Amino acid sequence: MSIENNKPDKLELIAQKSFENYKEMYKVVDFLNRTLKEKQVIFGLTKGKDGNMTISIYET
Repeated sequence: MSIENNKPDKLELIAQKSFENYKEMYKVVDFLNRTLKEKQVIFGLTKGKDGNMTISIYET
C-alpha cells in the first residue's frame, strides 16, 4: 500500500499485442518506460514459447 495516497499499488492492464520476434524490442520498451513514467504507465515485454513477443501496457 502506498503511504502517500493510501491506495493499493496495483497495475491495471490496458492493452496487449503479440507480434513476431524483434530482437531489439526490449530497447523500445525501456525507452517507453523511461519516457512515460510520469504518465503512470508501464510497458512490459514477454516472449512466448512459440518465439512471438507480447507487449503489455499497464496503468499504475
